[in-house]
Amino acid sequence: MEEAMTVNDPTSSIGTVAYEATIADLQAAMEAGTLTAEALTVACLERIAALNRAGPCLNALIEVSRAALETAIALDQERAIHGPRSPLHGIPIVLKDNIDTLDDTATTAGSLALLGSRPASEATVAARLRAAGAVILGKANLSEWANFRSTTSSSGWSARGGQARNPYVLTRSPCGSSSGSAIAVAASLCVAAIGTETDGSISCPSALCGVVGIKATVGLTSRAGVVPISSTQDTVGPHARCVADAATVLGIIAGLDPRDPATAAAAGHARPDYRSCLQADALRGARIGVLRSDRFAGFGRHVERALTTALMVMRDAGAHVVDPVSLPDEVLSFNDAELTVLIYEFKAALNRYLASRVPDPQASVSSPRSLAELIAFNEQHADQELRFFGQELLLRAAAAGDLDDPVYQQALTASRDASRQALDTLLYEQQLDALVAPATGLAWPIDLIGGDRYPGGSSSLAARAGYPMVTVPAGMAFSLPIAINFIGTAWSEPMLIRLAYAFEQATRLREPPTYRQRIEGDD
Repeated sequence: MEEAMTVNDPTSSIGTVAYEATIADLQAAMEAGTLTAEALTVACLERIAALNRAGPCLNALIEVSRAALETAIALDQERAIHGPRSPLHGIPIVLKDNIDTLDDTATTAGSLALLGSRPASEATVAARLRAAGAVILGKANLSEWANFRSTTSSSGWSARGGQARNPYVLTRSPCGSSSGSAIAVAASLCVAAIGTETDGSISCPSALCGVVGIKATVGLTSRAGVVPISSTQDTVGPHARCVADAATVLGIIAGLDPRDPATAAAAGHARPDYRSCLQADALRGARIGVLRSDRFAGFGRHVERALTTALMVMRDAGAHVVDPVSLPDEVLSFNDAELTVLIYEFKAALNRYLASRVPDPQASVSSPRSLAELIAFNEQHADQELRFFGQELLLRAAAAGDLDDPVYQQALTASRDASRQALDTLLYEQQLDALVAPATGLAWPIDLIGGDRYPGGSSSLAARAGYPMVTVPAGMAFSLPIAINFIGTAWSEPMLIRLAYAFEQATRLREPPTYRQRIEGDD
């Protein structure tokens, strides 16, 4: 088996301050005066320089903000005078490159097409992080257009960022679309990161990159200023190396926002602080249903073994495990109804978003102002944008009707409404606090020409329903991470965080990345 590189060694001189540290530990050190936000930011920048385009060449970040260090210095001065603004004061965070910012970094969804324009305003989640005192390090690589361009794409590839690489085994996929966000957290290029999910885009990269991900209920976090796919499925959430850090970030970005009407439903549900949910004994007395399906068989025996061990831990911790519970196949996997919903919503939302951007006076080219112009741009720059795979999903969206089309309305009923009814009925009838399922299989080899060999996942049920899900590490096989998903009804983030935290504390199964070039059996 290939020997691991040593760049992740915490005794190394590369960015040791940032390596594997938690938010709570970093804040304690800053309060004690033994650490500054400046030193922490420098450590992250050192690791980025050593690992992102050099060393293992993770390609996790597309762009680093030149203002990050200056921001950190100013935050240190503010802390000395006024104290910290929040638990994120001075904490370096990376944003997925579909989250609008008005700083010195571009927002492009990984596409060359958006380099000629800039957002008219900053995303609400970015503004909330800044207001909380976070240091925005830069933009993370992603599957271009959040993986809604082609059915034969390679997760983690974008024209701007190239192919992102799994930090555990570099020739294996990091999954997507929030690839760079998860990689950056796993490799300690930052302390936490923000991703977005439509179906699996937080969960899958969290699973394959060995980190925690929270896919929030649609409406808990604002999508204003986020390059859209779906008004009914898009959501924003954190990646972190532990549940506590993910919960801390979620509390900062959750809440109502007049710029996103969907957040009105979060009234009475959003919490300013989810750290009170970090209860190590939360599994005691919990009723957890084990979601079983033949569709999960392709995940492999190593994933099944990890799930068996996880269930044993839950039982030993006092949980009542109901095994199995089942749902119809049509609500468990990505299907035609869901794709129809996404196609229609993507056309409407992307046209609005593109029309809202403003020309960049420093750009030498103009950016598309509509989906039709985006398609034309890709054709004109096919050698860069369409080299490995096409844009058939963009073409299908361009041909779709408006949102009052009966085809769309029927698909929405079959996709979102049916998923909600199925999940809520199961939880109610079995009196379950949550469901648990394997997240996906082991990371597959990267294949830019042939595309992903994705074995499927357990994200689609929560995605279509617009319900929350927490992904947490659950083991390793062949140096590759394995994860499970905790899935619940709308606004059940507090319960899912409790269960995920208790499981994490009982197992401590996450391992730092090893940056192997390959594993036994790879060509």
